[in-house]
Amino acid sequence: MKATSDIFVSPQDTLRRAMEIIDKNSLQICFVVDRDGRLVGALTDGDIRRALLKSAQMDQQIETFMNRTPKSIGEGVPKNEVLAKMRQWNIRHLPVLDNNGRIVRIEGSDELLGLIKRNNKVILMVGGFGKRLSPLTDNMPKPLLRVGGRPILETIVRRFSELGFHKFVFVVNYRAEMIQEHFRDGEKWGVSIEYLHEDTPLGTCGGLSMLKNKPQEPFFVMNGDILTRANFAEMLDAHVSTGAAATMAVREHYVEIPYGVVKVDGDKILSIEEKPKELTFVNAGIYILSPEALTHVPQGQFFDMPSLFTVLKKEDNLVRCFKLKDYWVDIGRLEDFHRAQADFEGYFGG
Repeated sequence: MKATSDIFVSPQDTLRRAMEIIDKNSLQICFVVDRDGRLVGALTDGDIRRALLKSAQMDQQIETFMNRTPKSIGEGVPKNEVLAKMRQWNIRHLPVLDNNGRIVRIEGSDELLGLIKRNNKVILMVGGFGKRLSPLTDNMPKPLLRVGGRPILETIVRRFSELGFHKFVFVVNYRAEMIQEHFRDGEKWGVSIEYLHEDTPLGTCGGLSMLKNKPQEPFFVMNGDILTRANFAEMLDAHVSTGAAATMAVREHYVEIPYGVVKVDGDKILSIEEKPKELTFVNAGIYILSPEALTHVPQGQFFDMPSLFTVLKKEDNLVRCFKLKDYWVDIGRLEDFHRAQADFEGYFGG
């Protein structure tokens, strides 16, 4: 990744400026450089949130809150060693410095992880009717709707492929022939694609019962109408490390209560909070299942993924969540479709 002005700030810039830079670059971090371009610090979106929770003001300078000892690496280090360091330090972006301490580029774990071929299957649920997007979907399946000049489903395949995943299964139903005509066997994108045909809708999980060759290692299941910059490799590593039967990606979602909330004890008022926002987590439509989870999927019946998680939990299987912080949009409504169009170039490069 080239070093650009969308990554850098100066120590004298404000927290507001840092937030603008981080929002623009979608990396969740900006690097602080002095007048000569030398690395002097780093600031993440998490650093900013913690500062604001401690009553920091948006017009305060970055140097008060930045990490003054950011990780970095010199030029000439082999790619595999760079990736090993990033995993060791649990970071996703690593500045590469010249002999004078100036940043020459930023190594990203996403790009490096793409060098590793991963045999874990990616099963994409692309058989829905997309009725809420009518009339756009009257004669076309939702996964083929174009966002940023290419089908939604193609962007999903490309993102997985960037991270080394190359074995795909499409569960199709509505306008299946159009999807198959566009993607064929996947060779155009350097991947392989198999197709499972649902005669009737089987939900977000029921189609898994049609798998002829059951996966022997953890595999993804994802809805085919989601655009995200999620690091799927990172999610897989987290799943494997916990030994979970199933992992669900979740997103933060704030619900604003449109009234002043009054906490009481009997008839005594304890506190009043005007229109508070409550943090919740919502299902992001991306899952990883270990092979044993398939034994709980009924054969040929309608079955949704939340039902599978409920069954697994009742039977004392370990189910976990993976908190997404990257860009994510579920294109279920027309307003989501238009939002994705506006966002696309900034997050997926046009």
